[in-house]
Amino acid sequence: MITAPDGVEFRPLTFPPSVDDPHAADFVAMALIRNLVYAEVSGHDDHRMSPAELLPNFAPDPAQLRYVWLVLVDGDPVGRIGVDIPQEAGSRIAYWLIELRRSVWGRGIGSAALALVEDTARAHGRTVLQTWAEHPPAAGERLEAPTGYGSIPRDHIARFLLKRQYRLEQVVRVSALDLSGGLPRVREMLEKATEAAAGYRVVQWRLPTPPEFADGYAWMKSRMNTDAPAAGLDFDEETWDAERVARHDATIVDAGRTALVTAAQHLDTGDLVAFNELVVNRDLSEATHQYDTLVLSDHRGHRLGMLVKCAGLLAWREVAPRSPRVITYNAEENRPMLDINEAIGFAPIAYEGAWKRVLTDS
Repeated sequence: MITAPDGVEFRPLTFPPSVDDPHAADFVAMALIRNLVYAEVSGHDDHRMSPAELLPNFAPDPAQLRYVWLVLVDGDPVGRIGVDIPQEAGSRIAYWLIELRRSVWGRGIGSAALALVEDTARAHGRTVLQTWAEHPPAAGERLEAPTGYGSIPRDHIARFLLKRQYRLEQVVRVSALDLSGGLPRVREMLEKATEAAAGYRVVQWRLPTPPEFADGYAWMKSRMNTDAPAAGLDFDEETWDAERVARHDATIVDAGRTALVTAAQHLDTGDLVAFNELVVNRDLSEATHQYDTLVLSDHRGHRLGMLVKCAGLLAWREVAPRSPRVITYNAEENRPMLDINEAIGFAPIAYEGAWKRVLTDS
């Protein structure tokens, strides 16, 4: 049994049917603390989600088990702990997060929270633990990614993880595209990509996914863990079908958020072979987040990545014309996708470290 420091409580959450439910107070507190921590780390509110927008992400899902604890100090919410347990057959992986207000750092809360994370993983037979953390710019010693691409400061979070036998496996670049000046370069690049992508056409839809695209979209989503650069991280090969696509779509649609999927369709076969996702909160004037982008490995070399990104961005100006920017994440070693982003005008704004530990019996 994990013992928290004096005055500290790790309160397990149950997920209410709505944020107006009489028992939703802890979930609402967790969502608000999440936003505060993200703003402290990043210096902006572009990652903000209201409790109502966040709640559908915690709906029951046969693809994973989700555990969340609200962290309280003397009764006041100060952070959260999360553990996700994928349900793919034979999975050894658990994903986790510990997010605490800086005002409570150095009190042993993080160490006790990590012990809870690792006990939860062991209880489910998981031995590979992985987490991602943003590392704001800082002077001093840096830690190089073993991929040879990118580095992060050896900051408080890095020292915490290194001391507990976690290894930095990958550096992820967070980039933003300013939408305020229009997208003239994107139009030019779309024309060139369209010429290079002879034999393909662009198809687009807003979530929920139309039935005619569900199977193709499912197959592409299943390839995200196998076809994207993973460095030394472990990922399960996921099984997706139309039912899982519907659950995925519901996490966005049920929250009142808007998402546009732009895909490339191979004309000879009718197969969907590349895609890009853009998502914004209920308030269409907030920042847009680019979720997954992928070109299936058998169809690379036709500028399909540029095609779906540019077509998506141009269509997005009709969907959310007041959204000020788009934020995206890419592994630093994913040079082909970064080349596309840089050509479009994305610029780096932050870096994340992807961390891994393999548990032993000790």
